[in-house]
Amino acid sequence: MIAAPAGRYLGASAAVLALAFLLWGLAILPRSPATLALLSAGALGFAALFVFFRDPERTPRGTIVSAADGKVRAVDRDANSLRISVFMNVTDVHVNRFPLDGTVDRIDDLGKGFRPAYEEDARHNVRRHYHLTTALGSVEVIQMTGIVARRLVSYVAPGHAGRVGERLGMIALGSRVDVLFPVGRVEPLVAVGDRVRAGETPIARGLP
Repeated sequence: MIAAPAGRYLGASAAVLALAFLLWGLAILPRSPATLALLSAGALGFAALFVFFRDPERTPRGTIVSAADGKVRAVDRDANSLRISVFMNVTDVHVNRFPLDGTVDRIDDLGKGFRPAYEEDARHNVRRHYHLTTALGSVEVIQMTGIVARRLVSYVAPGHAGRVGERLGMIALGSRVDVLFPVGRVEPLVAVGDRVRAGETPIARGLP
């Protein structure tokens, strides 16, 4: 499956690439090594985009799962929340998912700048906050931009009731997703350096 809204772009790219190969095969384009090299580079670029925009089906293995594919970069607490932060590189699936059942209360676009997403200061970057009302209380899912990743895509709007593992949105070309839980309501099940899969890997369990 291909992530929305990439399907139309990949379809158009595939059509252009197929036409170029057809013209080359009919000798309308020069049958030179340079032309073949350009066509091959185009095919490799298309394959890379196809892999980047993949959106596999996922089955949650718990009631609180990762919102993003990638590596856990932080598990920490402050006075109000427990934060689990996941860094996505360019080879990870970039579709983000609901970490637990919840209703989207509001969506806020905040921040400025495009610092490296793996740095702590990136929490001030351009970012999108999804405020969820859940059985645990208020939970935030934060999509953050980075140096290269500057496009945030939302699949939901305020009022949407999402289920754990359901698609929430995506970030183009890597970056990071933080999930903030109410302090004292969950216990983390992951540690810094762990690999996680969006909509599948349990990252926390609820406390009584």
